[in-house]
Amino acid sequence: MKKDILYAITCLTFSIMVGGAVYEHLCVVPSWSAAPPLSLSMFQGEYGLKAETFWMLIHPVNLLLFAASLAMFWRTQRKKNIVIVLASYISILVVTAIYFVPELLTIVQTPFSTEVDPDLTRRAKLWEVLSIIRMFILFALTIVLYLGLAKTGTRLQSIQKRSESRRRSAQPAMPINA
Repeated sequence: MKKDILYAITCLTFSIMVGGAVYEHLCVVPSWSAAPPLSLSMFQGEYGLKAETFWMLIHPVNLLLFAASLAMFWRTQRKKNIVIVLASYISILVVTAIYFVPELLTIVQTPFSTEVDPDLTRRAKLWEVLSIIRMFILFALTIVLYLGLAKTGTRLQSIQKRSESRRRSAQPAMPINA
């Protein structure tokens, strides 16, 4: 039962991350991607938005919880859910490190100007579309992770032994002289 709490917390923190992505795509990204560099003022100055604090915190927490969950549920039916989500999540983090973060930094660190740069706007819109696709993939992975909650967290061997003993007890005994 206590193991189930670890799995539930893993689901929760992964959901919090996806919730952060949803929030950013509903409230933040449409504003900064509208007309850069003019629309990038929210990142400028001493009191500019610093969303990276959230992202730099949530990813290590998620990875640690996934590692603990994978170790805890290695020989259970939940292993498949954890492995699928963790492998996909790591792949997404790699793509994020290679494309999304560098491109975002290049865009948002562009010096403020009252002129709209069409090329920068095009790049910002492409980043937004690709990031929305990434967010929907994460949303689908969240569902896969939550489906693991419906599976038993007990070891597969004990499940197999129980079903085997049930099969044996359900079979009629064969007469010795037959």
